[in-house]
Amino acid sequence: MAKPWRIVDSIDTDEGLLDLRQRGESDFLITIDSRVLMNSSANMSEIVLAELACEPLKDKKNTRVLVGGLGMGFTLKAALDNLPDDAEVVLAELNPIMVKWCQGPMAQLTARAVDDPRVKIVIDDVASVIRATAMKGKGESFDAIILDLYEGPCEMDQGRGEHLYGDMALEFSSSALKAGGVFAVWSEDPDKAFEKRLNSANFSVNRQRPGRGGRRHVVYIGTKKPRK
Repeated sequence: MAKPWRIVDSIDTDEGLLDLRQRGESDFLITIDSRVLMNSSANMSEIVLAELACEPLKDKKNTRVLVGGLGMGFTLKAALDNLPDDAEVVLAELNPIMVKWCQGPMAQLTARAVDDPRVKIVIDDVASVIRATAMKGKGESFDAIILDLYEGPCEMDQGRGEHLYGDMALEFSSSALKAGGVFAVWSEDPDKAFEKRLNSANFSVNRQRPGRGGRRHVVYIGTKKPRK
């Protein structure tokens, strides 16, 4: 008989109660308003997202990568595993409790990736970080931007993701990337309209669905094309 879930920690948010739940030693859930956001036993798409974004950067000097969304830390860990020792990873997380959980109860899941010396934590909306970088110019730009947010692009979101996945947001992301830079996005399901916007923002688009059978999430890898 499976052990019951217990609530380890909670915090009120605008969207409801955000809970960290644990079962046994290494099973974790993050829920909001009792809806499951993340499960420690289902992380393949997050890992593939970071691997595909960072694999071309393994041997590149002074790499800068932006990761938007910490979650349980699997995306961050996969990025670090595929980057050189002199890389800088800027982690933009809106809620500081996620950092606390990854440094505390969930630290074992990622070998304390959040405490890696290459990581710079910024408590802010990743859209704001991207916009600020785009305004600063080439000196602050990134080799890759990885967005692993619990609500990715969705045709039915009624504009809620506009600041991240809309036309202007994608232009900012393109401007915040170096030539040939990678814009990697996690999504629950395919979004044809988002793919068209990526193309319009000067990205080549590679869509993948990692895994076999069952519910398979979507990984978008956009590569910044040279301007004509």
